Amino acid sequence: MSREQRGPNEKLGAVLALAGISNAGLARRVNDLGAQRGLTLRYDKTSVARWVSKGMVPQGAAPHLIAAAIGQKLGRPVPLHEIGLADADPAPEVGLAFPRDVGQAVRSATELYRLDLAGRRAGSGGIWQSLAGSFAVSAYATPASRWLITPADSSVAREAGSAEDSGAPIKVGHSDVRKLREAAEDARRWDSKYGGGDWRSSMVPECLRVEAAPLLLGAYSDEVGRALFGASAELTRLAGWMAFDTGQQEAAQRYYIQALRLARAAADVPLGGYVLASMSLQATYRGFGDEGVDLAQAALERNRGLATARTMSFFRLVEARAHARAGDAQAAGAALKAAEGWLERSREGDNDPSWLGFYGYDRFAADAAECYRDLKAPRQVRRFTEQALSKPTEEFVRSHGLRLVVSAVAELESGNLDAACEQGVRAVEVAGRISSARTTEYVKDLLHRLEPYGDEPRVVELRERARPLLMAPA
Repeated sequence: MSREQRGPNEKLGAVLALAGISNAGLARRVNDLGAQRGLTLRYDKTSVARWVSKGMVPQGAAPHLIAAAIGQKLGRPVPLHEIGLADADPAPEVGLAFPRDVGQAVRSATELYRLDLAGRRAGSGGIWQSLAGSFAVSAYATPASRWLITPADSSVAREAGSAEDSGAPIKVGHSDVRKLREAAEDARRWDSKYGGGDWRSSMVPECLRVEAAPLLLGAYSDEVGRALFGASAELTRLAGWMAFDTGQQEAAQRYYIQALRLARAAADVPLGGYVLASMSLQATYRGFGDEGVDLAQAALERNRGLATARTMSFFRLVEARAHARAGDAQAAGAALKAAEGWLERSREGDNDPSWLGFYGYDRFAADAAECYRDLKAPRQVRRFTEQALSKPTEEFVRSHGLRLVVSAVAELESGNLDAACEQGVRAVEVAGRISSARTTEYVKDLLHRLEPYGDEPRVVELRERARPLLMAPA
């Protein structure tokens, strides 16, 4: 169904011409994006012609899909107002802004928190289903540059505020902040053990809406406000990380941008660097190695002389991951060496942030193995994977599963088919116990690499064991 506007939609026609997309091409892209979300759409070139020449506005998810389809071609987010469809729903812009003003930053973050809950209750996937496929690495450019210029706001005190639902004023204290930090700590443990898609992890967006948003809109001193913004930034980054782990790249991007803005309000430069490192890992995972390097180096540059040695080591490790994905072996090797050097300089009594509790030599080895996998150096992959798998796995189940897949790939590239399948079976067993789209994607990649050996009994067995995992709903 469509509704009619007054006159032609000249904005849509102009952007289509800019992107070089024909009417038939746009219809095909929109139908394909819809199919990926379980929607049966039958738009054709005539449908697009009506949108442009008669100003017809398609209903439901279609406007968001149109914006996503054009955005994919242009390589950047396309807001609905740019294509003359802003009155359909303003949701695609939510979470992408990095306001200079602290008050506007609070509104931007809390608006995103409310939107996510609406999406989760919608049954058919809500707004995230509509936005799926709209990730654009270029959306990180403005947040990263503004944070680099000003990584800490001058003042965040808020003298008057109220909870939106009740209208009652809220005076925020340190006890309120402690509750948010405890929630973040619990969420980190659940995420590592059960994956970002586990129902316990999915309570983070609920916590942001119900707990964090009213506090951010409350009244607080500068001191309490800094702590509040820091705790909210940690929770928001976690929401982004969990969305990333479950394949909701567009949701993750918006959470990360808001987390970086909140970290700036907290005047917590290392935490801001950690958010940038998360952005870098997402960009690298999506195949944007060069942009991943930029984001990791932004985190590094602002944290020189501020962050602990262990923190700097992690930032250099993330940089190495991006260099490796970009195919720069020399730069990746240098970053890995620097990461190891910083880690060796770290000491037990260092004032490391709580959010870095996962990072040690085993995590360094695991990421080094992935760097060398991307650089097609199986001997180095095997060496580092052995180190990474040496630590007990009760707390970091997902990481163990990912490391097993990387180990299997290294064995395969070294010509050890039996060992590759053995590790693959172990990885499938672990993946079946958690909810992580990222782990499933790693398993799919392994199976793809094994296709030339499809008739081998061990490969057939592995494929059969993986079938329930691959058939599970996303």
